[in-house]
Formats: sequence, structure tokens, C-alpha cells
Amino acid sequence: MPSPRATTTRRQALALLATPGLLAPALTAAQGNAPKVAVVAHGLVNPWGLAFLPDGRMLVTERAGRMRVIAADGKLGPPLPGLPPVVAEGQGGLLDVVVDPRFASNRLVYWSYSEAAADGDANGTAVARARLDGAPGAERLAEVAVVFRQLPKVASKLHFGSRLVFGSDGRLFIALGDRFSRKDDAQTLDNHLGKIVRIEADGKVPADNPLVGRAGTRPEIWSWGHRNVQGAAIHPATGDLWATEHGPQGGDELNLVQRGGNHGWPVITFGRNYGLGTKIGDGTERADVVAPQAHWVPTSIAPSGMAFLTSDRYPGWKGNLFIGALRGQALVRITLDGNKVVAQERLLQSLNERIRDVRQGPDGLLYLLTDNADGRVLRVLP
Repeated sequence: MPSPRATTTRRQALALLATPGLLAPALTAAQGNAPKVAVVAHGLVNPWGLAFLPDGRMLVTERAGRMRVIAADGKLGPPLPGLPPVVAEGQGGLLDVVVDPRFASNRLVYWSYSEAAADGDANGTAVARARLDGAPGAERLAEVAVVFRQLPKVASKLHFGSRLVFGSDGRLFIALGDRFSRKDDAQTLDNHLGKIVRIEADGKVPADNPLVGRAGTRPEIWSWGHRNVQGAAIHPATGDLWATEHGPQGGDELNLVQRGGNHGWPVITFGRNYGLGTKIGDGTERADVVAPQAHWVPTSIAPSGMAFLTSDRYPGWKGNLFIGALRGQALVRITLDGNKVVAQERLLQSLNERIRDVRQGPDGLLYLLTDNADGRVLRVLP
């Protein structure tokens, strides 16, 4: 059963909307701080994921199937040898990247990617890990091992997910998509489609996962009823997992993900059918479905990577949540009162850039990835 936090109804979530398309009354740039950006690096082809190494350098993935190390001065390193083949078609390719919480001692790196089936046209999201070996500027990925494969594989080029985030207990959350053509499977528990899963760092199933020991289910599942989760972050104070997911025509969601929780898709959603605008599922609320903390209607912003700000580098922003928007071409600043969304501000719209990922760097500043053929790493200036 969902926790007491899950009893917030979707009608209450809807009440947060001051005007269509907004989460809550929007702050103006004059009330907040209109930031500027500095270009850290450019020349990346559709970068997808960004992770910082302890020495301040960055790992960046390019969807076509390359992972690079970027020096502190922005110089791009060569593609790292050792990556397995990826299916770089549609929304698929090399996706997110994170470093192990104990990277300083074990040098382990994890990444998600779209993996082909052994035969046929099917594919699915997989997660691999490897040790980052070699001197700076000459690194390679060694001892590559796949620690998770989404099942079943599907003949689709859409909805792979897939953000990776380590929980405060060292377990790895993997956010997955419903693969578009199999949306109904997001409500069944014998597969990984439309799910967030949780594994040990070596791929084993944690004993305290909610479905362990339940017949006919995948024990890796942490939550279900998701459409296409492309943003995830751990709340620094509570340790809770928060995530963003794409709706269809409207209905993008910001969720406080519940252990063993049903998040609704495709039976409970604010989204509408593409082109037609007709209803999907049974409505926007149900007693056993976890309501989103906020949602975007009637226009999707296509939320992607996200990060909680824990530093004091930006006056008045500590504790805020920052979400990249692809279709919305903005950095969305979310103000929270506890777990309640009380305001949003859309920043950097003048860049006209699809913001794919958001991370806080070791210097306490925010870093962004822009999704295009000449993708950039941007630093948000105070």
C-alpha cells in the first residue's frame, strides 16, 4: 500500500496550477535572479548524461555511443575505449552515467544504454559498469560487466528512460520507460516496462525491495505506472527519490517516488492522446495511485535531468530543485515547502536550448548539458 504521503489526491495536485501549463504561481525574473551561463565545453553530439569525477573533471555521454572525459578547462578527451555496442536509433543510444559513491577507492563507473537483442529487431535499456583505468587523458573502461537488463526487449526506438541515481544506502535506482508500444505493461509486475527498479551495485536484488518473494513479479521493481522517466535525484535532506517523467500531450509529472507505489500510467494520467486531445485511461485520480507533486498541462515541457541545490552559491536558491526542459527549452527552478511545490521559475529561455541534464558540481555551481548536434556543457553563474 502507498504511504500516507501517497494519499494526496490528484485534485489537490491540480489545485497547484495557477494558470494552464504552470505548477504554481510563477516567479518573475525580477523577483528571482536572472542568471547567465559560461560555456565550459562544446562540440558534443547530443550529450545525454554528465557526472563529475572527484578531481573536478567530467564524464559525458554522447547518445551516438561515445563517452568522454572533459578536463576542468573544457578540453574534450577522446572517446573512452571499452564501451559495448549501443542501438543509437530514435531515442536510444548511450544515455546516463554516474560514478560509484566509493569511486575514489574502486574507480567504478555506471552507464545506461539501449542494447540490441541477441537476434531480431528488439532492444531494451541495459546498465553496465566498468573500472576507469589509466592516466588522465589516456583512460579506458576495463572489466565491463552488465548489471541490469530491462525485460522484455521490445521492437521500438522510443521510451528507454533512463536516469541512474545512487540512493543514500548505496543501492542503484534505474528509471525506465514503457517503450511506447507496450504502455499497458506499466501496470503489470512481471516485467520492467514503465518501472523504476532498484538493485545492488553489483546487480543483485536488495532483500528489502517491495516485491521480493511475491510470486509472478520482477523483484527488482521499486515502483510502477511510469511512462518515460528521464530525470531522477535524491532529496539531500530526506533521502527520498524524486523523478520527472514525460506525459504524452500534456501531463508531464514531478513525482515523489513511493516504495511499492503505483504512479498511474496509463490508467491515471493528466495527459491526452496525441493529436486528438482525447482522454487516456480512467481519469486523473484514484485512491490507490500516488499523485504527482506537480504536473504540466496542457503543454508538455519534456522534463529531463534534475538536481537539488545544496550549496550557497546562488542567493536564495539553496534547497530548490532544478529541472532541465527539452521541449520547454528552459531550466525550471522549483521552490518547495517540505514536499509541497509552491512556485516555479523558468530560467534561461533566451538560450533557446534543449536542456538535457542538470548537475551540481564540486564547486557548488549548476552545470547543464544542451541536447543538439553541437552540444555544450554550460556553467550557471551566480
